[in-house]
Amino acid sequence: ESGKELVELKIIWNKNKYDVKFCLDSTGAELKQKIHSLTGLPPAMQKVMFKGLLPEEKTLREIKVTNGAKIMVVGSTINDVLAVNTPKEAAQQEVKAEDNKKEPLCRQKQHRKVLDKGKPDDVMPSVKGVQERLPTVPLSGMYNKSGGKVRLTFKLEQDQLWIGTKERTEKLPMGSIKNVVSEPIEGHEDYHMMAFQLGPTEASYYWVYWVPTQYVDAIKDTVLGKWQYF
Repeated sequence: ESGKELVELKIIWNKNKYDVKFCLDSTGAELKQKIHSLTGLPPAMQKVMFKGLLPEEKTLREIKVTNGAKIMVVGSTINDVLAVNTPKEAAQQEVKAEDNKKEPLCRQKQHRKVLDKGKPDDVMPSVKGVQERLPTVPLSGMYNKSGGKVRLTFKLEQDQLWIGTKERTEKLPMGSIKNVVSEPIEGHEDYHMMAFQLGPTEASYYWVYWVPTQYVDAIKDTVLGKWQYF
């Protein structure tokens, strides 16, 4: 590594901490290889977090990693997975998964409360079978979990999602949203119900109902950090 600029990192995995000096012009993929050599965790089973999911193709310099940065690693080695997943537990998980499959989200009681209000009068028109990029105006005319009106504004230049209601506007960094899930609404498949995961558990899901289907993929790609080509 002589002659190359190094950065000091603190890699944290399963309560283990590793102090590492690593080349600033190495990529996320190369860092994953280094983590593999430290932890035995294969790169494919690593979820590496630095201000959101670490991009494999970018260098540490490009994503502005600085001295003392904490790199969080989530993942289990194959041995850990085999040790935990006894046949009995695996069977229980399969039963649970089957139960979840049987009942679509839109039939669950918590969602029925909102969906039974019917489609909002000012809902944006939907286009079936088409994927569109995000419109330049906010997505509006949707409901949130309490049945209040909600609009979504994508501030790409600030890397933020603004969730606006009558009372307030929450300005969320895209990197703080851990996941986006969606499902078509039964009987109105040209609209989806969608949730933004704001914390570690499902209790942190922020639900939005009546999202036009043509924008669903663009919303997921934008929030979760995939590139959109304009």
